[in-house]
Amino acid sequence: MAAMQQNPHFLFLATSTREPGAQGNTEWLARQAAAALPPGTPQDWHHLSHMQLPLFVDQRHTTGQYDMPAGDMKTLLDATLAATDIVFVAPVYWYSIPAPLKIYLDHWSAWMRVPGLPFKDEMAKKKLWLVTTSGDRAKAQPMMDSIRLCAQFMAMAYGGELWGKGGPPDAVRADAAAVAQAATFLTG
Repeated sequence: MAAMQQNPHFLFLATSTREPGAQGNTEWLARQAAAALPPGTPQDWHHLSHMQLPLFVDQRHTTGQYDMPAGDMKTLLDATLAATDIVFVAPVYWYSIPAPLKIYLDHWSAWMRVPGLPFKDEMAKKKLWLVTTSGDRAKAQPMMDSIRLCAQFMAMAYGGELWGKGGPPDAVRADAAAVAQAATFLTG
């Protein structure tokens, strides 16, 4: 008997630290990709910089386990587990990911150690994507490599990255190649 394929459910994690209400190049590009999804495809959007994300405390080598998270971390855990596809919407900050995304990823280490929560097994059923912008693609490569390695560690499928030339506000709109790729990025 063939396994039933789950209907897609996308979780978009916007990780920019721009002021609330300010949509940057990366989020604009991600929203173009999201708009190309088939009508009715569930999409959840969370802006990590607007959430209360406690710093990760590494207890792996002391207690070895963690309690179920609470508050916004529980909201993120639930959204992560509910999704089939997770899209990191992350501009390049100092050749790397923005701090809110790093905090979220650090908590994956905790979630793998919550008694009774098969987090890593569930993550292996998901696909990870990256939408990013920067002034130069070569400067985004370390971040792209890092996200690909995170997917590999979690045994997740990796959908790849959508990169656009960013910089000043609205710059990515002039990147015809990125805008064209957005139209099929999440559906191709």
